[in-house]
Amino acid sequence: MNYIDMQIATSAPHPELGQFQQWADAALAIFEDGADSELVIRLVDAEEISELNQQYRHKSGPTNILSFPFEAPAGMDMDLLGDLVICAPLIAQEASQQNKLAEHHWAHITIHGVLHLLGYDHIEDQDAEQMEALEIEILSKLGIANPYMEDGKQ
Repeated sequence: MNYIDMQIATSAPHPELGQFQQWADAALAIFEDGADSELVIRLVDAEEISELNQQYRHKSGPTNILSFPFEAPAGMDMDLLGDLVICAPLIAQEASQQNKLAEHHWAHITIHGVLHLLGYDHIEDQDAEQMEALEIEILSKLGIANPYMEDGKQ
């Protein structure tokens, strides 16, 4: 089983640890080397994620999630994947704007972040397509529809 260190630095509504555990486990289950991993999930408000976004990505304003993969020093064997910092108020706002169930959007963003910790990105179109396909596959196994579809169209 994977271990999640949950840090809550927001008063905004958010899922429980068990839900995050289910989503992270689902994402890691498709990778053989994802067994028994550890990760930190920190839930924050817009102010904190805006500061982190500026500091680490040189972008102003809040973002829904930031991922910080852990790279163990040479000779150190650790199962720590890294940290996910999620802006709880922004997730709620996006879910409402996109007419999605909040729980489904939380699941998608969490899985998206775990894939980033595993080295996936969406900078190049080909990489984005691969990452989105994995997200869709994992979400499907959880009974959640394709998050990239709008009004039944992809």
